[in-house]
Amino acid sequence: MEKLNFRFPATKMLDSKAHVGVVGSGDLEILMEPSDQGYADVTVRTGTTGFHQLWETVLERFFSKNDISAIIRINDFGATPGVVSLRLSQALEVGRDAGYIKK
Repeated sequence: MEKLNFRFPATKMLDSKAHVGVVGSGDLEILMEPSDQGYADVTVRTGTTGFHQLWETVLERFFSKNDISAIIRINDFGATPGVVSLRLSQALEVGRDAGYIKK
């Protein structure tokens, strides 16, 4: 099991918790919690080791477009970069649909 930590600057606050996905073969779970720290604090727990740079690239791409201040926990079970991007976007959409993102 590998644990990766990342931090990205943010200007928008997540107002409520969000949860998407499941920990299962080829998928991942994303848990988001509000934070007023001015950055996204991301922890990735994965059984697939050696992919720090790939995770960083996928997350940088997401946060360059979506600068939310939140504590984000990702529990990975071998998801591809496409699935990671999809789940991150899905979590953000769920939050926006529920009115969770402060503008």
